Amino acid sequence: MASVTGISVRMGSVSCNRKQTLVIGSRILNPKSSFFPVTGRSFPSLKSRRFQVSCAAKPETVNKVCKIVRKQLALPDDSAVTGESKFAALGADSLDTVEIVMGLEEEFGISVEEESAQSITTVQEAADMIDKLMEMSV
Repeated sequence: MASVTGISVRMGSVSCNRKQTLVIGSRILNPKSSFFPVTGRSFPSLKSRRFQVSCAAKPETVNKVCKIVRKQLALPDDSAVTGESKFAALGADSLDTVEIVMGLEEEFGISVEEESAQSITTVQEAADMIDKLMEMSV
């Protein structure tokens, strides 16, 4: 069962498309993206629709990642690098991606596991991973 109040969502169960999600009260811990159907009489206009709950990185983290990507790929300061930018579309090969991850580790004082580093393909994915690692280290 789900209830929506303003922009908050409360639920009894959630299924996650990547790994199991832990629900404590109304907080979802560790989701990349969670999908859950909303059905029932309390939401007639939302019946059989799906919501996506996504944990986006802080804007300042995304901006720092954009800056590091520009530097590592020697892109002009005015080049369009956003959270949706894919490293490959910006001209990065696998070595460039490794150098980007190394730059991120140095800038944010984190250590990225090789498995996680290989799965990063966009600026947003990198920023999300950084925020997650920084939260875990606190």
